Order: sequence, then C-alpha cells, then structure tokens
Amino acid sequence: MASAAPRLVLGLLVLSLCCEACKKVIFHVPSELEADTLVGRVDLKECLQSAEFISSSDGNFKILEDGSVYTTSAVSLSAEKKTFTILLKDIQEQVEEKIHVSLVEDEKKTQTQKTRHARDTVLKRTKRRWGPIPSVMIENSLGPFPLQIQQVQSDTAQNYTIYYSASGPGIDQDPKGLFYIERETGNIFATRAVDREQYPSFQIICFATTPDGYSPEVPLVHTIRIEDDNDNAPYFTQDAFEFSVPENSKPGVVVGKVTAEDRDEPYTLHTTLKYRIVSQNPPVTPAFSLHGDTGVIAVLSPQLDRELVPSYTLLIEVRDMAGQPFGLCTTGTAAIKIEDTNDNAPSFKQLQYETRVEENRVNVEILRVSVVDLDEPGSPGSRAVYEIIRGNDDRSFEITTDKSTNEGVLCVVKGLDYESAKQRILVIAVNNEAPYMLAPHSQQLSQSTSSVTVHVQDLDEGPVFKPCQLRIDVKECEEIGTSIGRYLAEDPETGNSEGISYRIPPGQCNWISIDERTGEVRTIKVLDRDVGEMRRGQCNITVLAVDRNGKTGTGTIQVFIQPGNKNYPRISKTDYIMCRDRKPICLTAQDGDESPYSTPFVYRITDRSLASMWKITRHNDNSVYLSPKGDIPFGTYSIPISVIDNGGKVGENQVTVNLCDCITPTECNSQTRVLPGGNVTLGVWAILAMILGSLLLLLILITICGCCGSGVMHRHVTDDCANHNLIISNTEAPGEEVMDHNIIPLQNTSDQGGYGIKTGDQQTFEMVKGRGHTLESVKGGGHQTLGSVKEGGGQAVMDTCRYSYSEWHNFTHPRLGEKVHLCRQDEEQKHSEDYLLSYNYEGKGSLAGSVGCCSDQHEEEALDFLDQLEPKFRTLAETCVKR
Repeated sequence: MASAAPRLVLGLLVLSLCCEACKKVIFHVPSELEADTLVGRVDLKECLQSAEFISSSDGNFKILEDGSVYTTSAVSLSAEKKTFTILLKDIQEQVEEKIHVSLVEDEKKTQTQKTRHARDTVLKRTKRRWGPIPSVMIENSLGPFPLQIQQVQSDTAQNYTIYYSASGPGIDQDPKGLFYIERETGNIFATRAVDREQYPSFQIICFATTPDGYSPEVPLVHTIRIEDDNDNAPYFTQDAFEFSVPENSKPGVVVGKVTAEDRDEPYTLHTTLKYRIVSQNPPVTPAFSLHGDTGVIAVLSPQLDRELVPSYTLLIEVRDMAGQPFGLCTTGTAAIKIEDTNDNAPSFKQLQYETRVEENRVNVEILRVSVVDLDEPGSPGSRAVYEIIRGNDDRSFEITTDKSTNEGVLCVVKGLDYESAKQRILVIAVNNEAPYMLAPHSQQLSQSTSSVTVHVQDLDEGPVFKPCQLRIDVKECEEIGTSIGRYLAEDPETGNSEGISYRIPPGQCNWISIDERTGEVRTIKVLDRDVGEMRRGQCNITVLAVDRNGKTGTGTIQVFIQPGNKNYPRISKTDYIMCRDRKPICLTAQDGDESPYSTPFVYRITDRSLASMWKITRHNDNSVYLSPKGDIPFGTYSIPISVIDNGGKVGENQVTVNLCDCITPTECNSQTRVLPGGNVTLGVWAILAMILGSLLLLLILITICGCCGSGVMHRHVTDDCANHNLIISNTEAPGEEVMDHNIIPLQNTSDQGGYGIKTGDQQTFEMVKGRGHTLESVKGGGHQTLGSVKEGGGQAVMDTCRYSYSEWHNFTHPRLGEKVHLCRQDEEQKHSEDYLLSYNYEGKGSLAGSVGCCSDQHEEEALDFLDQLEPKFRTLAETCVKR
C-alpha cells in the first residue's frame, strides 16, 4: 500500500502536465541513448509562432530552434517510459507554452531483452535510480511553487521501507529553505525562484535510510544547476568614453574601442553583444564607423578638419541576444576630439615694414611683426618661427618670437655704421615649430615672407680701433723698452688718425706702455712666464683713444708671452752604484722650458779618456743608458756629461758611478768608504765592538776544536754522499802519467793520488783523476781521505755519508782561495788567458758553455743538487758562481 501512494502521486502529476501542455509528443527510442543522439523533431510553431526562449526541464536533453531534440549525455531509460517538458517563451508578448515529450522504449528492443533474460537469468540486472542526472531549474521561474525538479529513489525500496533526506546549500545552509525532499517519495521541490547571478548551482547530499537507521545506499551528491534567464541588460565599462584622432586622418584609422559587459551566463546568446552608433553630433556627414562585434571605432570620412569641426559626440547602443530586437540594450556616449595638425601655413599681415635706428646702438628692439595662422593657438602648428633670409650677412640683426603674442621681435645686436651703409633692407620669413602637413585635396603653399627697410641715423662717433682686438706675441725675457708693435685708431668722420691720443687705463697688468701720440707699444718689464701673474702667459689690456672733441674709443691688446730657451737641461740624479752585472744606468734630464726648447736632449761624455771607457745609448727623447764599454776595473768614476736641449743650450753635469764588486747595490752601501786625504778615527764604541767580536770568534773556535777531538769518527763514504758534498768521479781507465818539474807531491805517501802545483812561493792542492781515489781532504801526514782525517792512516774507515760542516770548511776554504788566486793572475800580475776572465755582454749565451780550466761543469756532471744546498754551503756556491 505504501508503494501504491507514490505511483498515484506521479500519475496525477503526469496527468496535470499533460493537461497543461499545448502538445504531447511521443518518441520510441532504445533503452540506451548515447550523448549527442537525435531523439526526434518537434514542431514548435504549432504552439508558439515566435519563441524567443526555448529550454528543457531535463538537462539530459537540448532543443534547437528548429525543434530538434538531442541528448546532452548518455541516457538510460530506468523505466519503460521517460517524460520531460519543453518550455517556450515570448518575452514581448509575455506568453509561455509547454510541450510534453514522452520517450517510450522500442517494443522490438524490449522483446529481445525479454528473450535474453529468459534464457540467462544469471545475468539479469536491474537499473538503479539512486544516481539521477543533475537537475535543472530555470532562473526566475514563475512556478507554481513548490516546483518539483527531480526525484531520487533507491532500488532497495522494493524490499524495505526507505526514508529520504537531504542537506546542503539551499536546504539547511544559506539560502535555507530553497529546496526540500519528500521523506517517503524522494521528490525534490523548489520553494521559490532563484537568481542565477547570485547562485549559479547547488550541490546537495541525499540520504536513504530504513526506519531503524540503516543506510542501504551511499550518500548521493546531487547537483542542481540554475539555467540562465536573460534578466540582465548589458552595461558599458565607462560612463563616457573619450578619444582623439589627428585631423586629416585616412579612413580606417582606429580611433578607440568601447567595451560593455553582461552579467548573464557567458558564452550564451544572453551575453552575445552587438554595438551600433545611434547618432552623431554635430549631425553632419558620418565621420566614424563602429564594428558591431568588437566595439572598435574607426575613421570613416577622409575630411576631418579641426578648423571646421573640432570634436564629435557619438551615442552608442549595445544589445545582447546578438543584437536581436528582443535583446536587452543600453546606450553610452563617446567623445572624439580632433587633434590639430599644421595644415595651415602662417602668413604675414603686412608685406613691407619700415623702421629707424641710430648708428652704434646695440641690443635694441627696432620692430615687431605679426602673422595669421588658423591652426590651434598655442600648439606647435601655430607657434611662429621667424628668420632673416636675406640682408643680414654681417649678423647685425636678430629676430626672435614673443611666446605670449606670437610676434616677431627684430633687434640690432651689432652697432650699425652710418658711414658704411645709410640703409639696410632685410627679408624675413616665417614657419611653424611643427612641420607643415599638406591637407588632402589641397595645393602646396609657398613660404610667406616680408621685407623690412632699416634707416640708419648718423651720430658723432668716437675713434675706432682697427682691428678692435690686436694680438701681440712677445718673446720671453725680452729687454725692457723693446718695441713690440703699434696700435692705432681712426676717426670715422675723417677716416684718419690725426688729433687722436692714446692711453692705458690703470688697474690692468702692468706689462706694456703705449705712446700717447704714435700708438707705439713697448715693454716696461721683463716678461717671464715663471714669475707671478705672468704664469698664464697672456694678458688682455684695454687701450683708450680720445679725439679732439673728447669722444672716446676703446680697443684691446692681447699680449702673449712666447716661451724662450732660458733654462739649462740638468740630469735629475747623478750618483749611482753599478754591481758586477754591469747593468746599464738610465740617466734622465729635465728642462724647465717648453717645446720647442726642451726635448729631445743630446748627451755627450766630454772627457776623452772616460769616453773610451763608457758609452751612452739612447733610450727616448729625454733619457739615455750609461754603461761601460769593456772590462774596466772596479772603482768610483766621475764622468762629465753635457746635455744639449733642442734650442742648443748646453747643461754640464757630473755623474758619479761607483763600479762595485757586489751582487746588489746595498752591499756597497754598507761598506766604509775612505775619502782621499782623510784620517779614520775609531771611537770608543767601535773599539769595544771589535774586542767583543774577537772574543766571540775565539769562543767559536774553541767550541769547534773541542767537537773535532772528541773521539774517532768512523765514516763510510757511499754514492749518495754527493747530495751535499763532492761527488765520486768514476773513471774507466788510468790517467796518463804526467811528469813535470812544476808538479811535486805535497806529502810523502805510498799512493800517488794528489799532487801540488807550485808556482813561485804559492802552493795549492789539485787532485789527479785516474788513481782510483775519491776527491777527499788532505789533513795530516800522508795521503788521506776525508773519512780518515781523525784516524791518521791511509785507510778509509766507512761511516755515514754526511760530514760535519767544520771539516768541509777547513778543507775547502784555504785551498779554494789559493786556487782562485792563481786563476786570477800569473807571475807577471796579468790576467790569465785560461782562467777567470771578465767578458763584455755579446748577446745570448752559447749552449756549449765555457771550456776554461776554471769553468763550471754543471752541464757535464749534472750538479743539479747545488740548487738545493743548505744555508751553510752558500759561501761555496757564491764563490763558484759565474762572472
């Protein structure tokens, strides 16, 4: 009985719809319909001839203007029959009609399904009604209310008693009470009309429960969409639009764009807008066009003339529904200002002008001229620009524009001379600041000009200097009273200098004087560019000329002091130290004079004997290099050098060079220099320092001797001893026997290993290779190795490879000194030809090196370890360095 009541209510509702509908249509369709499927076509004109609004009560279907019915989504017939209503409206006539549409399942299709169900009952399934499609409610619906918009049902209602409920916006949330659902049937009703612009859609949650609270269904989210009604008229985004366009613009030039909006649903006919121009003010030939879809305003007429119509006002309408007559509309205004262009050339009001001016008047206004221009006042197209195009070759006149009146102001900027020209004729032209633009359908105009006649009035004038400014160049350091020129003035009336006197007003630089009658200019002091006010090198002196009538004229003498050759070139630094590398010295001279009396300098050594020992090499215009020519002895040289400047002035200089046997100049600076003819006296502190130094040296010697005699040292000399000592020289065969009366054994020994070379009273020690001995120290009687010095025998005792520094120093220091002494000189105190020699620099060295007896064997014997010697071996390294 409970299930029969809903069916009865549904039947009554369908009956009432059928009664109210003007037409009933039945379509036979399959039980399953896909989206965008044509269901059928309904003749809408039978119910309403002009239907402006067409809609469907079921959102799963859409109706076109020709009456075609299409599905908007996949549709499954939950029962054998489905119904919905087509709503037609005529807004102007306020008429509303409805067409009832029923969808009936096709019988053939139904029979096929029944047969299949009979054969296979296992696959039988029932349609669920708990998930209907979204509901649709028309905006501003007229009712009647409550208005059913959807029904939700659970399939479990066939077996249980189901109660329906819902919650969400429109039910128990704002706006509350807009919808409700029947507890027993699941029908959803609307209680009042809805504004889509405020609430475009609602999402409610539906529940199905049994009386005991059991929920056989999952809560259903159901969407209620509010279908838009054209209830909002479009509106412009601005109260009034303002645009501007230059005059004489071509057709098609865009002026601006008007925009409007509509609050109805976008992308529908309700928001499809159309624009049009309703009227134009002033009502002349239409000057503008308006694009109906975009609202763009463009130039239509090619004859926009600001001088005729300075602005336009357009009344514009915008209408929705794509501009259909039944659409809602709004009007607005667009003001268009015509911008001025320079299409009107200025012209003079008069073609001829006359004026007068006294001679010699300057910076005085003599005439004003005016023009006529039809362009907008104050704009670049109307502001005048005047120029003198003829008769002003000497630039005596100038014309400017008065910004307030736009007049041309003619002035005299240089004094006019009546005797030269009694009348001047000028031609003045006028233009605008903006370039001229030729208007359409008009002819080019010529430039407007006007002539001005200027009459010069004669006056009694004073003397005039010719030239008005005289330049006089004076050589530096000229004698007082030297005549440097003459400066004369003439009487403009007579053209001569008779009766004119000259004088120099006080308060100026007191360099020159001028003769009162002849105008001769003389110096009254020695002009020196290095003294006081003369450092600038010039001075402007005003001279007055007075005629018999007391009329005065002025002129200017510009005195320029020309540089002279008054300074001698001097070498800035004269004391130098040159070490054994004999690096050239750079000499630089200075001259206080300016070009051309300064650089380039010429250097010469005036002493012939020193010129043979020293040479000068040019570096640049004011510098040279000084270097010795050959291997000259160490000592202090005083070299006289003369420096000649470009003007021929000679400066004598004395350059002192201390040629020192040093590596760095600081070594020579620390040495005590004894002046010839002087006495050296030691002070108390110096004597005390010497005594303390001697005591310290004695203490060191005692310490060394104590260390050396502390016991027998057993040393074994191995191959790696060469790291910081002399290396072992292996030989492949015995050396040749050398017998000479100058070579005698130093000591008596059974092994012939070392020999002494005796030259006069000098005796040194030299090792001869090939005897099977190492190069060791000779210390004590007999031939001994360095390792046996403590044992006194001829046998070497093996020990570690390193020897003490004191033993090595005791062996090398005295003998190496004797060796170097013999290498430096022979018996006649002359330089040996095969020992240590000093050579001049001759370019890049040879890869072969030296072959002398004292040459370094670094390349042949691979003495790379000498580069890593400890600090205590630096004395030996400095002794063996190449010179």
